[in-house]
Amino acid sequence: IERMLGSRRFLFFYISCGLGAALIQIIYLYFNFYSNLELLIASGYNSSQIFEILNQGKYSTAWTAWSAILGENGLMSFISSFNSLMVGASGAIMGVLVSFGMFFPESRLMLIFLPVPIKAKYFIPGIILLDLISATTGVSIFSPSNTAYVAHLGGALTGFLIMYYWKRNQFNRNRWY
Repeated sequence: IERMLGSRRFLFFYISCGLGAALIQIIYLYFNFYSNLELLIASGYNSSQIFEILNQGKYSTAWTAWSAILGENGLMSFISSFNSLMVGASGAIMGVLVSFGMFFPESRLMLIFLPVPIKAKYFIPGIILLDLISATTGVSIFSPSNTAYVAHLGGALTGFLIMYYWKRNQFNRNRWY
């Protein structure tokens, strides 16, 4: 892809995909945290008490009551949204993967544990679909449970939008007037 785009354009593309992934992940964590916080506040908890408990980073007896309100998965999601860290470049890599699929849709790709060649135009949307399923259900299929699936989706979306824009405007750049 770097050879196709050139070094400068690829660097812009890669960093943009990484920033798009981070932005989408931050927005997701924000809404996830504050929607659960609103449920706790509506149940009679004080927001300053909630933040005090979360900032201590220790287990609190209030968490068992929170679990009754949010559910076990909701509670874990609430706590992990508060304490989340973002490290890695997987969102940017997903953007590069999408661009590969747009440039070379007929190329055949294989996973190590699934040695069957699959065309990129089917393989890459399949990987994105698995990330979408993992992000919505919380069930990790091929990777650790702390993977930022929403960041993968954000990087893929950013990569698609940039490549779509560049491919669409390529015709206008090469037109004879």
